[in-house]
Amino acid sequence: MTELERDIIREILNIGLARAADSFATIAQEKVLLEVPNLDIMPGHNMLDKVHEYSGTHAVIQSDIRGDFNGTTLMFFSGQHVQRLSRVCLRMSVPESVQIDEMQESLLLEISNIITGALVTQLANILKAKIYGAPPVAPRGDIADSLRSLMTHEAMVQPLIFSVITQFSDKENSVELPLMLFFDRTTFEKILEIIRTYDFLGGAQNS
Repeated sequence: MTELERDIIREILNIGLARAADSFATIAQEKVLLEVPNLDIMPGHNMLDKVHEYSGTHAVIQSDIRGDFNGTTLMFFSGQHVQRLSRVCLRMSVPESVQIDEMQESLLLEISNIITGALVTQLANILKAKIYGAPPVAPRGDIADSLRSLMTHEAMVQPLIFSVITQFSDKENSVELPLMLFFDRTTFEKILEIIRTYDFLGGAQNS
């Protein structure tokens, strides 16, 4: 992957995430600041280490990406997000905690569904791919089990990780809302192939 190809992928993600950020801002009734996404390729065990860092202190919602691409999105809601969203969307006054009840879980699932849906729709349009987001779930037990479809024991196959951090901004402070995208090696190769054979400004290139 060249630096130009990396920049193109990052910009494609930016466009998709901007739509997702707009969706979240509408739900949360606050301004949302979006950081430039990181783009990393790493072995599966490094991916799990990164996920475990967040899962210990956040409520986790997962949505798989299916169709032409094989991937997963994970959204990590902090206690501050749970408290804020419960107050804004459910009219519930709750303490700051990631221990959520059934109604709060349903809310986070719906928010994840809207945000992931906005992101996937934009990626599908830009990359001309037939992809869709599966209904989100709240993983139980070890999160590694939920990511098994992306894991492989073949040495040549490593998942591509888009590590994305969005910021939910309040008047006086900001709370990071981590949104991670994971795509396997086959999907990564498909994306690179699309980029290398398509002129995003003028249409398909002549081969």
